[in-house]
Amino acid sequence: MKTDNKKNDELQVGVITQTHGIRGEVKVFPTTDDANRFKKLKEVTLDTGRERISMEIEGVKFFKQFVIVKFKGYDSINDVEKYKQGKLMVTRDKAVKLQKDEYFVADLIGALVVTEEGEVLGTLKDVMATGANDVYVVSREDGTEALLPAIRDCIKTVDMEQKKITVHIMDGLL
Repeated sequence: MKTDNKKNDELQVGVITQTHGIRGEVKVFPTTDDANRFKKLKEVTLDTGRERISMEIEGVKFFKQFVIVKFKGYDSINDVEKYKQGKLMVTRDKAVKLQKDEYFVADLIGALVVTEEGEVLGTLKDVMATGANDVYVVSREDGTEALLPAIRDCIKTVDMEQKKITVHIMDGLL
């Protein structure tokens, strides 16, 4: 399996949803679990799908669940209009430092999910953020999905070396 090292070296922190005002600001939906991290970011890479542009952050403010970002040198709505739906990426060295038992979602996707008994449940397809706790979406061999709460009672171990997650199937989960 060939992996794209450039992609693996980067993490998505947000997606530009639309322009904000006429002075070149954009409304960003944060895909990081703490939007306040935007205050510390100096630059991001904008991935438009066609090109990748290094953007220097000039200003950050917050509006409802969005982050309003102003990029240096982009001073009108016309300068930023074309970047709607663009992904904002940071390199791992600029990413937040993880605590014990914290993982980047990008690293978890594709991990093999097995039960405590060693039975293969499937592959981690997505992580949904809910109010209380994250939910792991596991794609099963039979084409169905299993939704597992990311809590200690359910997620027993995460082995990043082997890209394997061991889970306890609580009553009524499957």
